[in-house]
Amino acid sequence: MQKMVVTNRACPARRVPSGEPISIPEGQFITINQSLGGNYTVTWQGNMLRIDGTDAEAIGQQPEVLDFEDLGTGEVNEEQVWQALDTIYDPEIPISLVSLGLVYKVTIDQKAKSVLIDMTLTAPGCGMGPVLVGDVKYRVAKVPNVDSVKVDLVFDPPWSREMMSEEAQLEAGLFF
Repeated sequence: MQKMVVTNRACPARRVPSGEPISIPEGQFITINQSLGGNYTVTWQGNMLRIDGTDAEAIGQQPEVLDFEDLGTGEVNEEQVWQALDTIYDPEIPISLVSLGLVYKVTIDQKAKSVLIDMTLTAPGCGMGPVLVGDVKYRVAKVPNVDSVKVDLVFDPPWSREMMSEEAQLEAGLFF
């Protein structure tokens, strides 16, 4: 689905595969190469970048809306953190990280308003690991009262398809 578009405002993006954040200025020609799981893989000035679906209106696309109600407690709501995580999709398999079983643990420090996430990848050498970590930090930071997000990539226990939800296994054609 290659499509050339012009940015209508400055747009945050992350380099593929390093995950390094950059900003594409307004009025730039970019090529949309792929749209999976609500995110966009684009090319700009010879760089492959990932744009979060919540910023899609900057490239003339329909944005994904993450709308979390601030419950007024001043605390980070763990359920909302899990909801944010469930909106992040593996870039190669359009199934959420939660359904794939890649998120092992969420720890919230209410005093520091920080979230620590232990997660893994489908393979230890996955080149998209830094991009996925960036996706997790970006989306979880949208939850009310979150001041910081840290992601630890862990490989013990190693991921296996048995960690996927039954729905994800059906969707991926792995449920026999």
